[in-house]
Amino acid sequence: MSLEVWAPDGLGEVAPGDDLVALVAGLLGSDERGLRDGDVVVLTSKVVSKAEGRVVPADDREQAITDETVRVVATREHPGGVTRIVENRLGLVMAAAGVDASNTPPGTVLLLPLDPDESARALRRGLAERFGVRIGVVVSDTAGRTWRQGVTDIAIGAAGLVVLDDLRGQVDTFGRPLVMTVAAVADEIAAAAELVKGKATGRPLAVVRGLGELVTDEDGPGARALVRLGDEDMFRQGSAEAYAQGWKDALEERA
Repeated sequence: MSLEVWAPDGLGEVAPGDDLVALVAGLLGSDERGLRDGDVVVLTSKVVSKAEGRVVPADDREQAITDETVRVVATREHPGGVTRIVENRLGLVMAAAGVDASNTPPGTVLLLPLDPDESARALRRGLAERFGVRIGVVVSDTAGRTWRQGVTDIAIGAAGLVVLDDLRGQVDTFGRPLVMTVAAVADEIAAAAELVKGKATGRPLAVVRGLGELVTDEDGPGARALVRLGDEDMFRQGSAEAYAQGWKDALEERA
């Protein structure tokens, strides 16, 4: 089994209202490797946001973050200001609600797509029609990990792809059954694509070849299936909430 990942150059700056399918199709059509059945196209969410007009005026980035926030999970003061880890409208828990002030004109910020899964579906339909192939699409964004240094790309939108590979019920090399393993393959694909896209190279798109067994006929549940919500969130309380709840429980016990 082998995997090939590459990021073609030449997409250029994307503006609100641009036909993203046409732009991506033109780029991939001019690439000598083309687009084959079973390929996965990975596109940075910034490009999707720009095409969908999610560039908004915001002299105050903090207010834009507040507007996109559903729940504050944690805050941390530092010399440069305050970092807020929040749950945004998509149910994603990330720094600054995914609001981005980089690679956008001064005085504006980029918000995440309104529905990244639908964005992925639309791109998949358009590319499939133009190239006549069965492909998967991932819309990726950068996020940190609670107990790990550094950031990595994750899938916030997906179409035509198995996003979670459920290995439970299979056996390992010693014959022991797997009872907990569900691989987040959409996130793994997003991270692999970022290795060749990079943050400052002007290559927001990558193609992953060699994972045809994960590409599906239907759009599928999308990246929404990767999000832990409600009772599935084992760490739903942020540090401040947990501290306040601890005091409340202690006072109730004393009363």
